[in-house]
Amino acid sequence: MRKKTFLVTGGSGFIGSHLCERLLNDQHDVICVDNFFTGSKDNIRHLLDNPNFEIMRHDITWPLYVEADAIFNLACPASPIHYQRDPVQTTKTCILGAVNMLGLAKRLKIPILQASTSEVYGNPLEHPQTESYWGNVNPIGIRSCYDEGKRCAETLFFDYNRQLNTEIKVVRIFNTYGPRMRPDDGRVVSNFIVQALSGKDITIYGNGDQTRSFCYVSDLIDALVKMMNTGAEVTGPINLGNPGEFTILELATLVIELTGSKSKLIFESLPEDDPVKRRPDIAKAKQILNWEPSVQLKGGLMETIKYFDSYLKR
Repeated sequence: MRKKTFLVTGGSGFIGSHLCERLLNDQHDVICVDNFFTGSKDNIRHLLDNPNFEIMRHDITWPLYVEADAIFNLACPASPIHYQRDPVQTTKTCILGAVNMLGLAKRLKIPILQASTSEVYGNPLEHPQTESYWGNVNPIGIRSCYDEGKRCAETLFFDYNRQLNTEIKVVRIFNTYGPRMRPDDGRVVSNFIVQALSGKDITIYGNGDQTRSFCYVSDLIDALVKMMNTGAEVTGPINLGNPGEFTILELATLVIELTGSKSKLIFESLPEDDPVKRRPDIAKAKQILNWEPSVQLKGGLMETIKYFDSYLKR
């Protein structure tokens, strides 16, 4: 494949930094755009000396004028703690950011990939979730800034495609974990690992019966690259995640086992609109992208624990 210039918005975030790294390893040029609201320079510090890597501090709610061959639009806080901190800005990032990045893609006549989310399904009444499911979302709840923001962004992407012929790729990302997650992002994997390594009690919201699927970050990056390499006829949406389903209680028990922690489990009430079940149907990803996850939960957790253990000792 010829050398390309990729614009990655949210490029210093957890997933974005891994994507930048992968694209550089594939010998491409990368323009990393981030306003550092939740991203961290630590995530990309090891890339700064690479002559093919460029970083721009920019908020995509404002227009951006650069030259590129393709865009990965990952910019947006993705954990409830962070996107609820400034819900108006979260909605603006989803919607105005989509308008600005789609406008750039239209002007340059290049493909653009939207990192959407399993949150577009809300608290699903269908299980597992297929791409044809329209979701069960509260439009005025405390999570709505993200859920509805991402849903509206998908609308914009498909309308740009139908009305203006912009080449789009939409993926719906399910729970992803791995090194470079923020220890304070409030997500269940990072919460449990940090609590276990710190010898604190592990907090479970609800009774622990709610389920999640956990996709290791390297598997997700493979899928993002494969999606970008599809032809213009492939628009998505396509679910990306690991269909292995675990209860929160099972995850907590496994983290305690792998860390050798003496942490005890404590139970608190479930947050508002927190989904009870979440598992992707990835038949489309298998068929269209020839992709499915290969990293098992235990192996992925061991790598993530190693990262957090090192992080907490800094």
